Amino acid sequence: MSLRSDVVLDAWLTRDVWPRRIVAFIVDFLLIAVLGFVAIWVVVVFGILTLGLGFLLGHLLPLVPFVYYVAWLVTMGAATPGQRLLGLTVRQDDSLALANPVRPSLAQAIAWTVLLYLSFALSMVPFIAVFFNRRRRALHDILAGVTVVHASALNRGV
Repeated sequence: MSLRSDVVLDAWLTRDVWPRRIVAFIVDFLLIAVLGFVAIWVVVVFGILTLGLGFLLGHLLPLVPFVYYVAWLVTMGAATPGQRLLGLTVRQDDSLALANPVRPSLAQAIAWTVLLYLSFALSMVPFIAVFFNRRRRALHDILAGVTVVHASALNRGV
């Protein structure tokens, strides 16, 4: 391994990140399923109480996962509950060398979420990119300009 500071920093921030991301996704998937189930019941109850008019809100249910990801990525922690549980956070890629890397902007969070779903629609082929770059970034990370890193590594020196 090279002793260049950027290589050492990348190794420190992104060591064993991609297996943790898989587990974090499963946790988030389960939380989204629970939220979706609750949202369905809210729509059903509201639909009954409004004599059917509230059932129109059912058209918004597909937005639950999208809002979940975008809302969590723009918070102070810049991580979904699954990512936070596994000690991960999302930061802008070009700010990783700074003392305090910047969390994703709203535009980056939206782009990351849309590209994540597109990656799944493309049979997860874009995820192969994690094996071919130093920071272990998937294609949706690269295109959105973000990197998933260990939250604890941001608070320590190399």
